Amino acid sequence: MSGTWSDLQEAVGETLGIGPVVFDKLVLSLGLILVAVVLRGLIDYLTNRRVTDISRRYVILKTVHYALGFVVLAIGLRVWVGDVTGRLATYLGLLSAGIALALKDTLTNLAGWVFLSTCKPFSVGDRIEIGPHTGDVIDIRLFQFSIVEVGNWVDADQSTGRIIHIPNGWVFVHPQSNYNLGFNFIWNELTVTVTFESDWEKAKGVLLDIAERHSAVQTE
Repeated sequence: MSGTWSDLQEAVGETLGIGPVVFDKLVLSLGLILVAVVLRGLIDYLTNRRVTDISRRYVILKTVHYALGFVVLAIGLRVWVGDVTGRLATYLGLLSAGIALALKDTLTNLAGWVFLSTCKPFSVGDRIEIGPHTGDVIDIRLFQFSIVEVGNWVDADQSTGRIIHIPNGWVFVHPQSNYNLGFNFIWNELTVTVTFESDWEKAKGVLLDIAERHSAVQTE
């Protein structure tokens, strides 16, 4: 078996001009990617079959995809670079100030994603208002989240059809209003004009009858 592997290394090395060490690393990297793809597909299949709640399924799949990506990246670095713990600590210590300044917005957005994933001020499917924008959350990614805009030039909180991508860092600098958190309904006001000549008791009875027949919330 070892002779066959050595012959394969030599043949590929002569064809591509690479050494046996690089060949071994390429094989390990391809195997790692293949395992990750198969594992991701299996998890996606099982999650889609067993988790019926769409929001929960979305969170599970996003978490699994990010976790697999980080694992593949970490193992890949170990394969190609080796044990660089000491050197990385030194480099990060020297470059931390420069990285913080150069990637300030990127790091802020990444921290915002961590905040959204742990504290969950809103989730996919919630209607929120953040800064000047109002809409339904449809996606939360590492550096930004997306909403389907409602309102603006359209009356009655109807969708405008536009998708707005908002940096995750906004959650630290802008107040957020969640229309769904705690209570799935918001109060609204419907104005009904009753003149002095009108039968206000009959009008009241008609309005109460409509409210009782069409209300989604029943109270005693």
